[in-house]
Amino acid sequence: MEKKLIFLDIDGTLTPAGSNTPPASAMRAIRAAQTKGHRVFLCTGRNPGMLAPVLALGFEGAVACAGGHVFAGDQVLFDCPMEKEQLETGMKLLRDNGVFRTIEARDATWGDEDLGEFLSQAGEGNSELMRWRKALAEQLNIRPMAEYDGRPIYKIVFMCREMRQLEPARQALEKDFNFIVQDVAAFQCLNGELINRRFDKGRGVRIIAEHFNMDIKDTIGFGDSMNDLEMMETVGCAVCMDNGSPKLKEVSDLVCPAVEKDGLAWAFDHLGLI
Repeated sequence: MEKKLIFLDIDGTLTPAGSNTPPASAMRAIRAAQTKGHRVFLCTGRNPGMLAPVLALGFEGAVACAGGHVFAGDQVLFDCPMEKEQLETGMKLLRDNGVFRTIEARDATWGDEDLGEFLSQAGEGNSELMRWRKALAEQLNIRPMAEYDGRPIYKIVFMCREMRQLEPARQALEKDFNFIVQDVAAFQCLNGELINRRFDKGRGVRIIAEHFNMDIKDTIGFGDSMNDLEMMETVGCAVCMDNGSPKLKEVSDLVCPAVEKDGLAWAFDHLGLI
């Protein structure tokens, strides 16, 4: 079998939402695939600081910050933080319209101080919301917004009650940023991300494939939510978790069992990677 580049989303794909611990079956499958010469990368909205505990399990690099920071081993292949003016405009318009915000630098994350209370009222079933709720509850280094120290920021994560709250920021920034709203329903809550149009997970996949002189047809991507869409549209084979977005399943080549039901191990075996 041709050697493959494998790209794994984290929350809801490699791990249960909000967890840093993959199922044992997933890690056995990943190790077996690596033994056969396949390279396995993370492909996530998390910044390097938040993905570090998972990266330490033996992955070969990552498309991090939803494509804004890409690395293989210790070599940075792409790095694209927001411009200061873009950040200031987005933050002000979101705040003025009652939108809760978190901002991510390469190695740190800050959130509005009352975000935890807001999330406690939101429903289950959304892997991004669950990750942030768990991170806040366990104090996984998400600092109060008042402590933001000016470091370059790669993306803004937003949460609000109604779409209209996003409109002023959308009108000001949509030329340069995609407003990605998760389509998995959460009770009385919308959540999503402002992602720079200069990058996405799919372009991150291409950067790594070019680095290793690999044909894009020899790439496989695993995801569960609509922020994985560009990755799924780019890779040679797209695999959606059964716990994932119905819309993402429609554009995927394969749907595998849910993360908690040993889905990655099943898919690795089904695709002949192990």
